[in-house]
Amino acid sequence: MSQDTLRERLAALHAERVRTWDPAALKINIDQRARLVEAADPDAWVKVGDKVAPFVLKDVEGGDLTLASLTAKGPAVLVFFRFAGCPACNIALPYYEERLAPALAAIGATLVAVSPQVPERLGEIRVRHGLGYKVAADLGNELGRRFGVTYVADQASQDAQRAKGSFIGDVTGTGTWELPQPAVVVIDRKGVVRFADVSPDWLVRTEADPIIAAVRALTPAPAAV
Repeated sequence: MSQDTLRERLAALHAERVRTWDPAALKINIDQRARLVEAADPDAWVKVGDKVAPFVLKDVEGGDLTLASLTAKGPAVLVFFRFAGCPACNIALPYYEERLAPALAAIGATLVAVSPQVPERLGEIRVRHGLGYKVAADLGNELGRRFGVTYVADQASQDAQRAKGSFIGDVTGTGTWELPQPAVVVIDRKGVVRFADVSPDWLVRTEADPIIAAVRALTPAPAAV
């Protein structure tokens, strides 16, 4: 199994786009990501120490995932991603299956990938990559908004999509342009945020190691024999 980093995998995606995309389309993509970085307001993002109010996510396999259920036996690790067809998400989620999920399972933490896309369209990414962890819909971006991690595409990006006969709201089933920025949030059993990492640039995402370290720090060391 490849031991490269998520950063390297996403850099390869960008390099392929540089080689193959129309320069005008590439510029729109790069400019949008740069604008999101420039406009980022870290003060608005979820932070370590925040107490998380109850929430409900819709499991793509059916049923609800509540804060209480997710933290019943250990910490919850929420990975926010854009939608099932997002190319970068189709790199990040399999990476987390490979490099993050086994370690979290051994610790007793629950991993959930979260997107606003409606459940009946979202589940395909779990099936496509054989993900062993939960994938869930954050209907109406409710939790994403609460965590301050959502954004709306700029006008140039919207116009480019419209010109191709596409609208992200149709793809996600939400009817809006609003999507979450990539984010990872670790919540302990008391509902307190113990790790939070947000990236306005969707080609920059959290590596597995700092997430694992944050969760391990919440787990008591085995008693000496």
